[in-house]
This record gives sequence, structure tokens and C-alpha cells, in this order.
Amino acid sequence: MISVIVPIYNEEKYIDKCVQSIINQDFPKDDMEVLFVDGMSTDRTREILEKWAASYPFLHVIDNPKRIVPPAMNIGIRAAHGDIIIRLDAHAIFPNNYFSELTRNLELLHADNVGGTCRTLPVNDTPICKSIAVVVSNRFGVGNSHFRIGTSEIRQVDTVPFGCYRRALFDEIGYFDEQLIRNQDDEFNGRITKHGGKIFLLPNLVIDYFARDSVRKVWSMFYQYGLFKPLVNKKLGSPATLRQFFPMFFVLGLVFGLALSFVSKWICCIYLAIIALYLLLGFVIGVKSAVKEHCWPMAFQLPMLFAVLHCSYGVGYLRGILKLMLHKEFVVQSKR
Repeated sequence: MISVIVPIYNEEKYIDKCVQSIINQDFPKDDMEVLFVDGMSTDRTREILEKWAASYPFLHVIDNPKRIVPPAMNIGIRAAHGDIIIRLDAHAIFPNNYFSELTRNLELLHADNVGGTCRTLPVNDTPICKSIAVVVSNRFGVGNSHFRIGTSEIRQVDTVPFGCYRRALFDEIGYFDEQLIRNQDDEFNGRITKHGGKIFLLPNLVIDYFARDSVRKVWSMFYQYGLFKPLVNKKLGSPATLRQFFPMFFVLGLVFGLALSFVSKWICCIYLAIIALYLLLGFVIGVKSAVKEHCWPMAFQLPMLFAVLHCSYGVGYLRGILKLMLHKEFVVQSKR
């Protein structure tokens, strides 16, 4: 039996499509349970789910008074009856063979966690939403994060989205860290690797994932990713990847480069040239995306959004380091 856990909070815009993709799975319905762990939603999410549950008895709703994702996962795991746990996200639509392929490959690859790749979609057809979807799935924006940019072969990786685990794994290495509002998957996957486990990304499983719908939400999301990353590194004892440092160096380069530009005209010229090259690369990607989508505002929005993504993560990372140095608590409001 498999237990599918879906942390949710105020998901009325997305929940119907998510539930439909679960119902359409080719996995036997009498051998699965789906636990929607609700962070006390204040919109129509609960009402919508209750209507679905009335027709499909394998769908269940559980309360999550703490409202954030890590407690939701832990509540779901403790309530689960299955010997395999699959974590989903309400902002995504999953292919019909998602559960069956995950469970098959978990055994076939002797893996500790397996997951698919994300095809990032805009929430609507506005230029800014299209641009956001490009930025968070482009190599220039997110580096070599293979689950975001895609892969052509089964690949051993450091993390995957919406993973599939054996239930016994949580007894061996512990549950999700409830101190981490963001990056809880990264920390848990880091623990898997640290204990000698293997994580695989499956290219044939493509998840449709809806990106944020505003610049403010992109900033907030990546700021929080950056903020909690130093804490994750501390808990694991070392950083999992090198790509996490580039936004921090980008922000430091902007600040110190500007300051040093007042000292030397040569430094000023180099500084301006680097910024111009950065914006040019963003503009080139923007033009290609604009041609593909027949949406010319994207050409000018993408350079700005790349900067938003990199600066927000970098600023968050630096603040996270400062919090660790000052022994301050990591507390933020987690909002979509």
C-alpha cells in the first residue's frame, strides 16, 4: 500500500486539478490512501476537498495546526498506513503513471528516494507570469538544478521534488525538520545521502508545476530558500552543492563593486561591463522566449526577473549566515 501526503493551505485555485490528476492515476485505488494535510485553510480548499472525498473514499483531510510544510509532512507520515510514502504539492499536476513509475523505480534502482522533473507553467497568460515561469526553469536562473531544467537520462542527484520513499526510511534517519520553513526537502535528502542512500531523478516523469504569479512572491520564495540554506548546511555539516553560493557572491559583487567603483575608474569600467553582460544575457534569453511565446514584453522582463531571483536568494543567504553568527532564531511567515 502507498500513502500519498499533500501539504495544503489555501489552495482553492489549484486543488481541483491536483485532485483530478491523483484520481486519474493508473495505480490501484484500493491499494492507496491520499492524505491532504491542511494548514487550517481560510478559503474554499476544505469545502472542495470534502466534495471530492464524498465520491472517493481513499481521499482524506487531516488538520495541521502549525500550518507550515514540515509539520504537515510529519503529521501525514505518522497517520499513514502504507509502506511507501509519496509527497505531492497541490500546485502541480502529475502524469497518470506517476505513482506506479515511482514505486517501480524505487525497487528497480534500489533507491531511497525517486522523483520526476518539473515542467514549470505560468499561472495565467500574462507576460509577467510567462516570464516568471521561464526564469525559475532556466539554467541561467537556477544553475544545474536538473529537476527544474530537465534531464534526458535517469540520473543520481542531490535532491528531487515530490519524492517517493520507503516508510522505514523515516524510522532510520528521522522525520522532516520542523525548524525549516523552506529547504526541508533539501535537508532531508542531504540526510539520505549522508547515510549512504541514493536519490534518482526520472526523466520520463514530467510534472506540470505552476510558478508564482507575481514578482513579490518570487522574491519572497527565493529569499526564504536563501535564508534557510545556511541552517541546512549547518545541520548537515557541509553544503550539498556549489551552485547555492553563486547568488551570494553575485550580491556581494554588486555591493563591493559599486563601492570600489568610486575608488578606481578601471574598477568602475569592469563593474559596469559585468552588469551590462549580465543584463545582455538576460535580454538574449528574453528575446528567445518572447519569439517562442509571441510575447515581446518578456524580452525586457526577463533581465529584471533574473536579477530578482539572484538578489533575493543572495540577500537571504547572507542574512541566514548572519543569523547563525548571532545565534538568532529563523522565523518568517511562509506565504505563497
